Amino acid sequence: MPAFTDRLKHAWTAFTGRDRQSELKDLGPPSYEPSDRRRPRWSNERTIISAIYNRFAVDASSISMYHVRVDKNGNYLAKIEDSLNDVLSLEANIDQTSRAFIRDLVYSMLDDGYICALPVKANNDPTQTEIYDIQSLRRGRVTEWRPGYVKVEFYNEFTGSKCERIFPKKMVAIIENPFYSVMNAPNSTLRRLTRKLAILDAIDEQSGSGKLDMIIQLPYVIKTQARREEAEKRRSEIEKQLSGSKLGIAYTDGTERVIQLNRPVENNLLAQIEYLTNMLYSQLGITASVLDGTADEKTMLNYYNRIIEPLLDAIVDEFKRKFLTKTARTQGQSIKYFRYPFKLTPTTNLSEVAESLIGSGVLSSNEMRAILGYIPSDDPGADMLMRRNTKQSDYVQPTGLEEVVPSEKVDANSSGPGSIEESGEQHA
Repeated sequence: MPAFTDRLKHAWTAFTGRDRQSELKDLGPPSYEPSDRRRPRWSNERTIISAIYNRFAVDASSISMYHVRVDKNGNYLAKIEDSLNDVLSLEANIDQTSRAFIRDLVYSMLDDGYICALPVKANNDPTQTEIYDIQSLRRGRVTEWRPGYVKVEFYNEFTGSKCERIFPKKMVAIIENPFYSVMNAPNSTLRRLTRKLAILDAIDEQSGSGKLDMIIQLPYVIKTQARREEAEKRRSEIEKQLSGSKLGIAYTDGTERVIQLNRPVENNLLAQIEYLTNMLYSQLGITASVLDGTADEKTMLNYYNRIIEPLLDAIVDEFKRKFLTKTARTQGQSIKYFRYPFKLTPTTNLSEVAESLIGSGVLSSNEMRAILGYIPSDDPGADMLMRRNTKQSDYVQPTGLEEVVPSEKVDANSSGPGSIEESGEQHA
């Protein structure tokens, strides 16, 4: 145990730490919100489109992604504990966790139509060699396209501002929105809906602008210049009465007539917006219940299969193509995502599912306990896979999904995954 004097010498608290106020000028430019945060398009930020994007991005980021080793059939064997796996599962960069990075990546991809993931830190220069370990990733936006290169705008964590650099395409993961024709094409359903919503907002602002929109009918015909000047003078007098009165009251002559115009104008704009919204939902394969949280298990399963998995497939396929060399892929390295299999299962049905999986020998008791969040049991039989009506000697020792095996010690003949449901064929 360290001596008391040694612990006292190295102890530190935020209250007694060295004050850095005098060093602020050396710490970079200040900002009152994260400088790397991406703001959505102005036209989308004020509409339901932003809420749809955010729902997709949050659900996509809730699915775990790992750098793994697979067998010759593409079945999961074990995680590969390296810097790339840390980037995908823990810390993407100094400002973002891996989930925050995926959420940012998906949201930007939906908003722009395509986005890129840029390695900003590596142990070797990615522009000079294909063999390097990625230590940090950033979301970037392609501003210029060239045959073999792209100019990328990204956040520079050293200067605290955005910058542009030209990189070869082979080192930048460029991801296109799989729903580009529905969401991002110039005449797509979503763009038409966005324009209609902008028109509706303009009408609402005009209705709430405080204008009276009325006509004053004077008791004489206005044809000469003198009569026009007199009418203008009368209008100005009524404006002054209304603006100068505490209650907005004015008087008119007994021969004058006031015609009020600020009544709603009937049009089919709202019906068009409802039609385009329903069309957008049908083309994406979702329902309004997915967004308002009332969808049942089957609807959510369809949502994950039709929306979330294509988004993640686009990401992991590009990561696999750009961040893993052909040799690494030949050696069984890949990038896969895994979705918690019982997240949508009601609690009342979970016991039946557990009994079925354990009884059929798919999972052991301890593997199911780990899924439910309980500590493992000390019973030796809890780690064994067994089928009902089988002998004790027929029990098989399982290979758990969460077992971590170094890349150089993985047996290519070991068995496949355990308790996590694989969501799709992936990775690089």
